Amino acid sequence: MSGPLLASFADEFSDVKLHVTVTDEEFDIVAEGYDAGVRLGEVIAQDMIAVPVSGDQRQLAVASPAYLERFGAPAHPRDLAGHRCIGWRAGQHLAPYRWEFAEDGKELEVAVADTITTTDMTLMIRLAVAGAGITFGMEESFRPALDRGELVPVLEEFCPRFPGFYLYYPSRRNMAPKLRALIDHLRRQR
Repeated sequence: MSGPLLASFADEFSDVKLHVTVTDEEFDIVAEGYDAGVRLGEVIAQDMIAVPVSGDQRQLAVASPAYLERFGAPAHPRDLAGHRCIGWRAGQHLAPYRWEFAEDGKELEVAVADTITTTDMTLMIRLAVAGAGITFGMEESFRPALDRGELVPVLEEFCPRFPGFYLYYPSRRNMAPKLRALIDHLRRQR
């Protein structure tokens, strides 16, 4: 969910206190006492109600122009095995983020041996900008560096768009008024 959406909601409903927890951990929002969560549509449980809060998303493989000049660009995701790759993981004891591609409409997972793995997305991007290797993540995370020409996409034809983020919440009769206000606000902003 974007900063401007939350800021406009906070401005319109100044009496509502927002508590936003950002984590990549998967947990039961009901059991943990949350009114709602935000996730990619493909991983939301079927018994939840989902309201779109973003457009389609895309994961990209990116590298700096200097890296590509020095090592060349991969032509196919399987070529990543011969490249320096920078991986990301949400936590020290969690598996590295998977690099998922598609070919002819079918998922294509590639086992990438990361040269460097980090839990810090900002460091991952800085490493790629500095020419340390190819990295992979949400296009939105790379957008500023792409716009400045510090990073360029590779393997774009294997990086399809997919449904984006949704606010999700349990279907219950007694919805908290503050959640109803947020949902109505999101729908008006779309």
